[in-house]
Amino acid sequence: QVQLVESGGGSVQAGGSLKLSCAASGYRNNRGCMGWLHQAPGKEREAVATITLTSAGLTYYADSVKGRFTISQDRAKNTIYLAMNSLEPEDAGMYSCAATSWAVGAGEYCAPRQDLYNYWGQGTQVTVSS
Repeated sequence: QVQLVESGGGSVQAGGSLKLSCAASGYRNNRGCMGWLHQAPGKEREAVATITLTSAGLTYYADSVKGRFTISQDRAKNTIYLAMNSLEPEDAGMYSCAATSWAVGAGEYCAPRQDLYNYWGQGTQVTVSS
């Protein structure tokens, strides 16, 4: 049984930083995709960053977080991270990680489409005060 467990959320002031973690258990797909999705209060959930679980670790970022957020992986720990810097009030909300059951093609990025992801964590809350 695949389980994704997020941690690292909390409350920060605007301009601050947080680092989220998502530990996967029961998941063995070293050519899969994992990603972080953000749902702000009253808004649709959207993918903010994805990463291929290959050795290349190809990444995608939503325009709203480029240059501020960094997604990374520790393959030995079966964990992905999201380092969030220069946080803005608009970044507040629930952050969930997700993973795919299928394998990404060589040289391909992981698409930021929620319908492609098969496994989901419960999420971790981020609050950003202005």
